[in-house]
Amino acid sequence: MPDLAEDLHRALIDVARVPRLLVASDFDGTIAPIVSVPADARPIPAAAEALAALAALPSTSAALISGRALRDLRVLSGAPADVHLVGSHGSEFDAGFLDAIDEPAKALLARLEQTMTELTERYPGATVEIKPVSVAFHVRNAAPEHAQRALDDALNAVRDWDIHVTEGKAVREFAVIDTDKGEALDRLRQSSDGGAVVFFGDDVTDEKAFARLADGDIGVKVGPGQTLARYRVDSPDDVASALAVLLHARRG
Repeated sequence: MPDLAEDLHRALIDVARVPRLLVASDFDGTIAPIVSVPADARPIPAAAEALAALAALPSTSAALISGRALRDLRVLSGAPADVHLVGSHGSEFDAGFLDAIDEPAKALLARLEQTMTELTERYPGATVEIKPVSVAFHVRNAAPEHAQRALDDALNAVRDWDIHVTEGKAVREFAVIDTDKGEALDRLRQSSDGGAVVFFGDDVTDEKAFARLADGDIGVKVGPGQTLARYRVDSPDDVASALAVLLHARRG
């Protein structure tokens, strides 16, 4: 595994000494490399193993917070039961979440699905991902010269609707409820009795989580782009290295 920058390595060792620790991460682009077919995504084994081992330690919690639907995150991550899974950008904490959505929201979700599906017919390569409370319009596999236009058309098609828009890498997501990864991280911190937080993320949606970090917490941005995180690494392989450092220090 690659070596980490000295300042990040030292910070991870220091935070591993706190009485209670929450280690949380995004999935795609963070512990799992980005792939062209979303269903093919899998975590780097070393990262998955380290996160699971951290979750098994005393006074230590671990979580994955993803834009993926919870059902998909559970399958693709292969995470054990003691790793908390949060799907749909923080709106799914359990499999029965959809039951809490009222009928108008369900009807709006159906309209979203139909509208975005119709758009894919105009833009070959664009795809629609249906989630319990949102619809994601992906353009990663669309022709590069058409990708931004497709995203803009998707936004314009629902501009006057009562929905919440999340920007991502080659994707716009339209949700019928308002939630984000920052709120999810706060809920996880509360449920794990406070303590310090280490959060890894690569996408613009992860900035909401970085914004919730406090003194004593550690935010690690994966890849390029502006960020509120104090530290940065290049790739999911680096995240695996960071988790291994945390695990070794926490065990010690």
